Amino acid sequence: MKANKISYSFKSDRYIHYTTDREQIALEVDKIREALHFTNKTISKIANFEVDIFNVLGMRNLSAFIGELFVASMVKTNGSYFRKNPHQDGYPDLLAMTKVGKKEWERLINNLQDKKPFSPFKTGGIEIKATCGSVPTPKQLQNKGLKKPEIGESRIKVVRGYDWKSHHRETNNLMGIFWDFINGSPRIIALFYCQELSKEDWGKIIKPKESGGRTTSVSIMTRVGVHKMYKNWIAVIKDNRYIDFLNLYNKDNIIPQV
Repeated sequence: MKANKISYSFKSDRYIHYTTDREQIALEVDKIREALHFTNKTISKIANFEVDIFNVLGMRNLSAFIGELFVASMVKTNGSYFRKNPHQDGYPDLLAMTKVGKKEWERLINNLQDKKPFSPFKTGGIEIKATCGSVPTPKQLQNKGLKKPEIGESRIKVVRGYDWKSHHRETNNLMGIFWDFINGSPRIIALFYCQELSKEDWGKIIKPKESGGRTTSVSIMTRVGVHKMYKNWIAVIKDNRYIDFLNLYNKDNIIPQV
């Protein structure tokens, strides 16, 4: 599959819904489709840089990069619906520009440095998180005659699970990205969305150890939460290797093969 020929299967649902302070908002899946294709178009341009940007970023930063790129793509293609949260750790990532949201944004436009009004934002919106899943340790792979994938190498043959992480257990209205490398470039493999996550779908907050460097508190989504996201899949790449993995990991068969 050539990177510029990536195609996706989309769930038949025409809309996703997210909760604001006063109402339920319906967003057309076609709007998400536009953002997905814009993300891939942008990645293709980056892949042609003389410097290998993906290698420069490193695996630790690539998931954050993919998430931020998709956020920017959603704003680019759906600017009348959303604004990007001006704070990196604000909540949510995409601010709902309802009638009230627009008034709040205009009220704050000259004071974007103040984090408090943006965490959380008054009218809510959509949170975006990305993951490339987990793979066995180098030693475990070596015992199987395999090696850990390098940056740019597909991980689907060795990936063993996936989840998303948050700094708090209140995260909801979440759009989850699962990504992998295709022909050397990171690509969104699947998109999921759920507006019915609860605290119980997030694990106990793990706090950093004293003198533990720059790590922050984190909560890892439970398997129940992952399955909730899986049941609400939006788009999946037309590649049965990934479809089979997602179905098998979730012990279900919701996503149809191609």
